[in-house]
Amino acid sequence: MLILDPEVDRAMREHTESGYPREVCGLLLGLIEFGSNRRRVAASRPAANLNLERAADRYELNPADYLRIEQEARSREMEVVGVYHSHPDHPSRPSETDRLRAEEIWQTSDSWSYLILEVASGRLASRRSWVLRQGVFAEEDVQILPFRR
Repeated sequence: MLILDPEVDRAMREHTESGYPREVCGLLLGLIEFGSNRRRVAASRPAANLNLERAADRYELNPADYLRIEQEARSREMEVVGVYHSHPDHPSRPSETDRLRAEEIWQTSDSWSYLILEVASGRLASRRSWVLRQGVFAEEDVQILPFRR
């Protein structure tokens, strides 16, 4: 389960809508509740999409942004618990490209949360989150609740 703070939800909505019709991306900072496998998200941080050739349907998260955001998470005694990206005028389910990229990283364990935000005609239409398990994305519940340590 992915639990988003309401402010995180608002910030991602603004980021994805302002980036339309291009895909935007970023990272989710928070805490993982081991045993329950819940990820509680305290903050989202946008990252640059380096894929300029196919920005309408692909993203490549800037590695320098990743390092900066990961350092911020550690300084706040948190960790990166997920990635988000938008799907302009496309459903909020992972593409085969999303799956292949995630599989490159998460070969032996459950992945981060992969939150996909569908933006239709410039407005957020849906948000769904996925976890890669043994090469297959499984949908996880998303709740909007205030972050508590």
